[in-house]
Amino acid sequence: MSLSFQKYQGLGNDFLLIDNRHQEELLLTPEDAQHWCDRHFGVGADGVIFLLAGTGDTDYRMRMYNADGSVAEMCGNGIRCLAKFIFALEGRALGEVVRYRIDTLAGLMVPEVQADGQVMVDMGKPQLLAQQIPTTLAAADQKVINAPLMVGDRQWLVTCVSMGNPHCVTFVEDVAAVDLASIGPQFEHHPAFPRRTNIEFVQVLGSDRLRMRVWERGAGITLACGTGACATLVAAVLTDRLSPAENQAQATIELPGGNLHIRWDLPSQHLYMTGPALAVFSGTLP
Repeated sequence: MSLSFQKYQGLGNDFLLIDNRHQEELLLTPEDAQHWCDRHFGVGADGVIFLLAGTGDTDYRMRMYNADGSVAEMCGNGIRCLAKFIFALEGRALGEVVRYRIDTLAGLMVPEVQADGQVMVDMGKPQLLAQQIPTTLAAADQKVINAPLMVGDRQWLVTCVSMGNPHCVTFVEDVAAVDLASIGPQFEHHPAFPRRTNIEFVQVLGSDRLRMRVWERGAGITLACGTGACATLVAAVLTDRLSPAENQAQATIELPGGNLHIRWDLPSQHLYMTGPALAVFSGTLP
């Protein structure tokens, strides 16, 4: 029996979107997801996202497999794509503004499709304690800010942030000089991160502009990472590389696939991410 899907991308971070609202069991297994995400033998994607019916006070639920078949708690670019997927399923037209309450394994997320088609997402609060990441780089109730970590043949200074999924952020002079394919897996699987980690290499371009490259846990090198962009802004503030103004910190994050705007409202501690999400094509899996 064939299975319909839509493919969406957010800044080149691409996903297979599947309407799973009519049953609780996910329509693909982790092995299926790994196969269909393969860019040579499958459709090709950074992950598979399932839309499930909401429960309680939520409109919908989001569940996701990474390209390697592992479970992802959340994905910033992915939830923007999911919001546009829902928008299309509901038959809405460009110019409408609609907000969705979506249950994820990282908690409640609230994306808003804006009149221009961009999607702004309330990403919630960053978690900063070592036990929340999780990591062994500090005591469980301590933050990890500019902590030394040996990876490869050098010591890196890293700042750790959880956005419902783990991030390890390190600042470098030139992100283009980083051998991401080599060093990324070493960070992801470092013993200091019991549930593995995403790693962001970040270059400061100005007082409100950062450039980032990412190795994503379970997906490898990707063109963008929304939760990683949020973690990057938080790390820039925590390490005094970016100064807040008027109770908020904000920056444009340059990614290989394009730009995201990230704002951190300090009184509420909530992070807001704004960026595009576009349908690429639709098809059926045999």
